[in-house]
Amino acid sequence: MSDFVLTCCSTVDLSNEYLKERNLPYVSFHVQLGKDTYADDMGQSITQEELFKRMLDGEDAKTSQVTVQQYIDFFKEFLEEGKDVLHIALSSGISGTYNSACVAAEELKEEYPERKLYIVDSYAASAGFGLIMETLADMRDNSADIEELRSWIETNKKRMHHWFFTTDLTFFIKGGRVSKTSGVVGNLLGICPLLNVDNEGKLVPREKVRGKKKVIKRTLEKMIEHAENGTEYSGKCFISQAGCYDDARALADKIDETFPSLDEKVQIYPIGATIGCHTGPGTVALFFWGDERVD
Repeated sequence: MSDFVLTCCSTVDLSNEYLKERNLPYVSFHVQLGKDTYADDMGQSITQEELFKRMLDGEDAKTSQVTVQQYIDFFKEFLEEGKDVLHIALSSGISGTYNSACVAAEELKEEYPERKLYIVDSYAASAGFGLIMETLADMRDNSADIEELRSWIETNKKRMHHWFFTTDLTFFIKGGRVSKTSGVVGNLLGICPLLNVDNEGKLVPREKVRGKKKVIKRTLEKMIEHAENGTEYSGKCFISQAGCYDDARALADKIDETFPSLDEKVQIYPIGATIGCHTGPGTVALFFWGDERVD
C-alpha cells in the first residue's frame, strides 16, 4: 500500500465518484448563494442547475477559499495515519488557497517533523486541474513515489493548456472581469471572448470572436497549434461546461474527428460550484497537454 496520499482541492471539477475510485481525497471550497452556504463537493450539496437558476433569478453568489484551519484538519488525518502528503492546489493566479495550504503545512511540519507534506501550485483550474490529478494518479499507480510525482508536476505543470470561451458575458460583467459597456456591446454583437490561463496561472483574454461557431472553431485551432505532437496528440483531453452541454459536445466532436490518436474520446464534465459562481452559464473550457505556456 502507498505510504503517501495524493490530494487536491474541489475545484478539479471532476466527479465525486471518480475521485473516490482513484483515491484522490479533496478539500472543499464553499459558495454562498443568497443566505445559504454550500460545500463545493461535485454537485452533492448544490447542483449546477440549481446554482445557475438562482444566479439568473438574481441571487448573489460568492465563493470562499479553503481556510488554513480547514487545511490543517484535512492534512492531519493523513499525517496521523503515518502517511506523507502531496497536495496539489488550485492556481495561485486565481485564488489565495495555495498560500493558505502552505501556511498550514508549515504549522504541521513542527508537529510531524518525520513526515513529508508538500504543497504544489498547479497553475491550473477546473478540469485542467482534474487532468493533472488523473495523470499523477496514473503515475502513482505505476509505482512513482512522492518525490518523483512532485518533481514531475513542478517541471510539467505549465504544459497543461486551458482554452475557454463564453457565449454569455452577464456574469463576467457582474464580476468585473469585463466592463459593463464592453459586455453589453459584446452580448449584442454576439462576441464570444476566447481566454486562456497564462504561465503564471492567471486568466488572460486572448481574442474576441464573433459567433459561437467561429469561437468553437478557433478553440479547436488552438489545440492543433499547441497540443503535444499536433494532430497526432495521443494524450487525454477534458472539457468542462457551465450549463451549455451542447456547445461542449460540438467542440468535443470536432476534437475527436481532428485528433484520431487520442487516448480515449474527449471527456466532458460540469463546471463546479466555485468556478461556476464566477462564470455563470455559457462557458466551455478545453484542457490538454501541450507545449509549455510562455506568456
